[in-house]
Amino acid sequence: MSRRSAGTAAMALSGVRVLELAGLAPAPLCGMILADFGARVVRVDRTRSAATSDVQARGKRSLALDLKRPSGAAVLKRLCRGADVLIEPFRHGVMEKLGLGPEVLLQENPRLIYARLTGFGQTGKYAKSAGHDINYVALSGVLSKLGRKGEKPYAPLNLLADFAGGGVMCALGIVTALYERTKSGKGQVIDASMVEGVAYLSSFLWKSQHLGLWSRPRGENLLDSGAPFYETYKTSDGKFMAVGAIEPQFYEQFIKGLGLDSDKIPSQLNFSDWPEMKKKIASVFAQKTQAEWCSVFDGTDACVTPVLSFDEVASHQHNKQRSSFIKNDEGELSPRPAPLLSRTPAVPSFKRDPFIGEHTQEILLEHGFTKEEIAKLYSDEVIEFRKPKANL
Repeated sequence: MSRRSAGTAAMALSGVRVLELAGLAPAPLCGMILADFGARVVRVDRTRSAATSDVQARGKRSLALDLKRPSGAAVLKRLCRGADVLIEPFRHGVMEKLGLGPEVLLQENPRLIYARLTGFGQTGKYAKSAGHDINYVALSGVLSKLGRKGEKPYAPLNLLADFAGGGVMCALGIVTALYERTKSGKGQVIDASMVEGVAYLSSFLWKSQHLGLWSRPRGENLLDSGAPFYETYKTSDGKFMAVGAIEPQFYEQFIKGLGLDSDKIPSQLNFSDWPEMKKKIASVFAQKTQAEWCSVFDGTDACVTPVLSFDEVASHQHNKQRSSFIKNDEGELSPRPAPLLSRTPAVPSFKRDPFIGEHTQEILLEHGFTKEEIAKLYSDEVIEFRKPKANL
């Protein structure tokens, strides 16, 4: 019995059947989250060279299907009759053109959770427009807050919209809808807009404006790199330390660790002295290595931690003690599913990611397709099989 199968039955989403239409970053993360917590996720891939690369395929199986063919659309419709969730990442109107819109599929299966994950949502001026993470973060208002003093706004990789506001928020919507279905017995449509997902994530920014946290220009506030005690500093070996000593009692320990005299430096919240204090603190950090600063601040409440690279993070003592990172059967390292559930924890698959079309026949047989039907679909090039090599 594999490490995953040993705990699958006990997982929180055990028994939930998910169809994930292959797409870019947000939908694959959503599907992977559901799979990690026990759902049976089938990724419906495109056939031939149109297939989309998915590096978040852990725990999924792959069925290669040409949805542009009427017979391919009919296959998906049939699969949806037995599914709990459909994750759909296409542009507005694509599924309707294929005859696979919510009105059709929910009529076939009234219990289906039809999750539509897009950048701009299903309605509004930009609903039919192309976009990427940076566009969604911009339209949410959040991008205007990101950046240092005197610099233009910058997008922090594609984490905020694609993954946090997109994949994670969509997964939350799906789990919420599944819970509601236990009471009503009915499915529903989820309109997951990445713009709105990012905006919702930024609720603290909106609701804290009256506190004065964001009253100064970008890059001059408490949490946006303006404060010397909420900043990163370079060490003598070219690495960095992260400082988050906001509260007075934490700031006091921070100053003490630096070897500075609190009576001889400006008040912590004296804005006009922040630029000069940054220079002073930077010069102190530059005198020791990252490891030396860790020995100074570890075990204190100064809120100072090392900035770890991907090569270092899994071997850090804290992460190691919590087994926060895992390796699959091919030695690939990735974060363990979060959060931890005490009774029904996630048990991620340790197998390699599936090849496109690897499980096509297996999945169709499970859904009641006959061998003759499958052979016909294959000969008509509506589906694809792709078996792994014997030595894999």
